[in-house]
Amino acid sequence: MMARSARRSLLLGCFVTLAASCETGTKRGAGAPEHELTVFAASSLREAFTALGHRFEALHAGTHVVLSFAGSQTLRSQIEHGAPADVFASADERHMSALAAEGHVTTPKLFAQNELVVAVSRAQAGTLREFRQLPAATRIVLGAPEVPVGEYTRQALERANSDLGSDFRARVEAHVVSREPDVRQVLAKIALGEADAGIVYRTDALAAKDNIAIVPIPAADNVLAKYPVAVAAHAPAADLGRAFVELLFSADGARILADNGFLPVHGAKADAR
Repeated sequence: MMARSARRSLLLGCFVTLAASCETGTKRGAGAPEHELTVFAASSLREAFTALGHRFEALHAGTHVVLSFAGSQTLRSQIEHGAPADVFASADERHMSALAAEGHVTTPKLFAQNELVVAVSRAQAGTLREFRQLPAATRIVLGAPEVPVGEYTRQALERANSDLGSDFRARVEAHVVSREPDVRQVLAKIALGEADAGIVYRTDALAAKDNIAIVPIPAADNVLAKYPVAVAAHAPAADLGRAFVELLFSADGARILADNGFLPVHGAKADAR
């Protein structure tokens, strides 16, 4: 019992974004930083943006990067209510476009893409090996409708109705036991064995590959997630925010994103493994 409890705590710490927004930052040096940059980013960007934060601090001495991760809908709401973000990176265009229309962010730019996969618990890895088998899972967990991964999932299941039967989406949704507020909580339930399978981003699945099995979704049914970034209209550190966006579009930024499984905005799709 103690071993299972310890494992649960460890996995939750790795995969679940606790509370409305989970803040992390690179380690501070002995002295206080001269400048601080606050970046709001979708949960699925955690590993990539943590690496980008380290790189930014290395390039900008005396700057501390504060990274705040949550579902894009949560971060949008925080910005709308006056949260002092400098940069916002969303997992979809819907929430970013709403902020731009309201004058909360400057003109957004697409910087990466992602794709969906099925994450399968280790207990079910031997029986659920193809996307078409997903309705056979007894306990399925998906993203909530307002969450980008939830909307992308709906689109993928609708597409699958065309070649896997007109009731494919209905058969999958009949076994949904929960809908989560961000992709990391979907992943956590599968990794902990509290669900048999779910649909997540490829990047998140790769980050958790030691605890789950990954089943690709055929290209005909898959949906590419689009990631826009923008500097906040009233950013406390607007110059640093613009510099962070420049890093994101640089060769260093492209390498870090690719290393973490993201796809370029223009380019071939990577193979899910």
